[in-house]
Amino acid sequence: MQATAYTYDAETRSGSVLLDDGTPVPFDGPAFDAGGLRLLRPGQRVRIETEGEGGSLRITLVTLQTL
Repeated sequence: MQATAYTYDAETRSGSVLLDDGTPVPFDGPAFDAGGLRLLRPGQRVRIETEGEGGSLRITLVTLQTL
Protein backbone atom coordinates (compact mmCIF):
# COMPACT_ATOMS: atom_id res chain seq x y z
CA MET A 1 0.00 0.00 0.00
CA GLN A 2 1.22 3.53 -0.69
CA ALA A 3 0.90 6.61 1.48
CA THR A 4 2.43 10.05 2.00
CA ALA A 5 4.62 10.84 5.01
CA TYR A 6 2.79 13.37 7.16
CA THR A 7 4.72 13.68 10.44
CA TYR A 8 7.96 12.22 11.73
CA ASP A 9 9.79 12.53 15.07
CA ALA A 10 13.47 11.59 14.66
CA GLU A 11 13.89 11.09 18.42
CA THR A 12 11.18 8.42 18.76
CA ARG A 13 11.30 7.32 15.09
CA SER A 14 7.50 7.48 15.05
CA GLY A 15 5.05 9.56 13.10
CA SER A 16 2.10 9.28 10.77
CA VAL A 17 1.26 8.88 7.11
CA LEU A 18 -1.73 9.95 5.07
CA LEU A 19 -3.45 7.28 3.04
CA ASP A 20 -4.54 8.28 -0.46
CA ASP A 21 -8.05 8.99 0.86
CA GLY A 22 -6.59 11.47 3.39
CA THR A 23 -6.89 9.20 6.44
CA PRO A 24 -4.00 9.71 8.88
CA VAL A 25 -2.48 6.51 10.27
CA PRO A 26 0.24 6.57 12.95
CA PHE A 27 3.34 4.36 12.97
CA ASP A 28 5.74 3.52 15.79
CA GLY A 29 9.52 3.15 15.99
CA PRO A 30 9.60 -0.59 15.24
CA ALA A 31 7.61 -0.07 12.01
CA PHE A 32 10.04 2.66 10.95
CA ASP A 33 13.09 0.54 11.88
CA ALA A 34 11.74 -2.43 9.89
CA GLY A 35 12.05 -0.39 6.69
CA GLY A 36 15.73 0.40 7.19
CA LEU A 37 15.27 4.16 6.75
CA ARG A 38 17.39 6.77 8.48
CA LEU A 39 14.97 9.68 8.25
CA LEU A 40 11.66 10.64 6.72
CA ARG A 41 10.49 13.99 5.42
CA PRO A 42 6.84 15.09 5.23
CA GLY A 43 5.54 14.76 1.69
CA GLN A 44 7.66 11.76 0.72
CA ARG A 45 5.79 8.87 -0.88
CA VAL A 46 6.24 5.71 1.13
CA ARG A 47 5.26 2.08 0.91
CA ILE A 48 3.62 0.68 4.03
CA GLU A 49 2.60 -2.76 5.18
CA THR A 50 -0.29 -3.02 7.61
CA GLU A 51 -2.16 -5.40 9.88
CA GLY A 52 -5.81 -5.21 10.87
CA GLU A 53 -8.45 -2.92 9.45
CA GLY A 54 -10.62 0.00 10.38
CA GLY A 55 -9.88 1.34 13.86
CA SER A 56 -7.37 -1.43 14.53
CA LEU A 57 -5.25 -0.71 11.42
CA ARG A 58 -1.58 -0.83 12.40
CA ILE A 59 1.47 -0.08 10.25
CA THR A 60 4.17 -2.76 10.50
CA LEU A 61 6.65 -1.39 7.94
CA VAL A 62 7.47 2.00 6.41
CA THR A 63 9.91 2.25 3.51
CA LEU A 64 10.44 4.54 0.52
CA GLN A 65 8.31 3.96 -2.54
CA THR A 66 10.49 2.88 -5.46
CA LEU A 67 9.51 2.31 -9.06
